[in-house]
Amino acid sequence: MIVRFLKAGIMEGDKWEPSNQGVPQGGSLSPLLANIYLHYVLDLWFEHIVKKNCRGQARMVRYCDDFVCCFQYKEDAERFYQELKGRLGKFGLEISEEKSKIIPFGRFAEENSKRQGTGPPDTFDFLGFTHYCSTSRKGKFRVKRRTSRKKYRAKVKEFREWVRKARIMDMEAIWLVAGKKLTGHYNYYGVTDNIHMMSSYYYEVICLLFKWLNRRSQKRSFSYEEFNRYLEKHPLPTPKIKVNIYGHT
Repeated sequence: MIVRFLKAGIMEGDKWEPSNQGVPQGGSLSPLLANIYLHYVLDLWFEHIVKKNCRGQARMVRYCDDFVCCFQYKEDAERFYQELKGRLGKFGLEISEEKSKIIPFGRFAEENSKRQGTGPPDTFDFLGFTHYCSTSRKGKFRVKRRTSRKKYRAKVKEFREWVRKARIMDMEAIWLVAGKKLTGHYNYYGVTDNIHMMSSYYYEVICLLFKWLNRRSQKRSFSYEEFNRYLEKHPLPTPKIKVNIYGHT
């Protein structure tokens, strides 16, 4: 069964392309095989070899082939980065140079950047979120997250393409699907500190609905007033934090 998945090939538009090496991009088996393969290539190696050779603390968070490693000391991070290339190479894998970087991050990174006047510490993207250094309402350091710009633009584009094609449907059907798309967005991106980006997405959706519903025919379907009245009568789901990571700190 695994061999059949690996040799199934991929579709580029209407054209079938053979897959002679690796796992087909986007294939249903890709996440499973990536987890199994990287468990032995990366997870066990990091836990039993890398951490023991570090001067300070070291942690890794991985999801499929996307991972973030945290080190207490810069020299540990730099040594790991070089060793990682060799480790992956032994198994026919390569690190994505354009997506990989070593950055100072955390409480001390923020304190140092303020003291040196170099601006805020660098950010990093992981699983659709941009992680950045900030403080809580009580002034304590904490990591905050917002929807990454890349994912945000992709989600807006995705909704634009959908509503452009779906505008021929009746209003009730459009409203039902739009509500489900918003709910799905909130369920994933609704984490602590991300309310602003979710609100921006909601605003984009409303604007796109107004724009494309007015292109259902040559005659304008809605004025702003009429559209807002319809929205008040048939409200769409509004942004809400689903996961409160830090409680009330």
